[in-house]
Amino acid sequence: MGDDANDAGEAPLDRLQFSVFGFVSRPSAEVYEAAVDPEQISRYFTTGGAEGRLEPGNAVSWDFADFPRRFRVTPVEAQPGRRVVIEWGAAESTTAEAAASTRVTFTFEPVDDGARTKVTISEDGWFLSQENADAAFGNSMGWTGFLAALKALMEHGIHLREGFYR
Repeated sequence: MGDDANDAGEAPLDRLQFSVFGFVSRPSAEVYEAAVDPEQISRYFTTGGAEGRLEPGNAVSWDFADFPRRFRVTPVEAQPGRRVVIEWGAAESTTAEAAASTRVTFTFEPVDDGARTKVTISEDGWFLSQENADAAFGNSMGWTGFLAALKALMEHGIHLREGFYR
């Protein structure tokens, strides 16, 4: 008997990817701006601060005081109010494959006549390995935290991330 994926006519799994989503009760233009503006993102996500706006051609870095490392972020695409695509390096690793960049796509979909925004964050690019699976699962947790912190700040003025990881 063969591999179930191949039996179903699907390509075998060779890369890891995931998506998370949440709804924010603000118009998509406001939510988009909170995700691309370094001053705003520093308030709810990058505990050590962000530098540079998420637009192609800009030098961008994110620092996480609770995960002591500054990450270089490369904006690949920006469609105001709708979509942002970035690439960034995986966490420090022992193999070149594990250290490869991943691609993160943020989409901002207006719902309820524009009163709310569905934010979807998808990340892909990990080769199959236990080390990369651990990194992907960790980033999935991080992006879910991003969404929760974004929602809490934009809707209620609450800073969720402060003291969350330490």
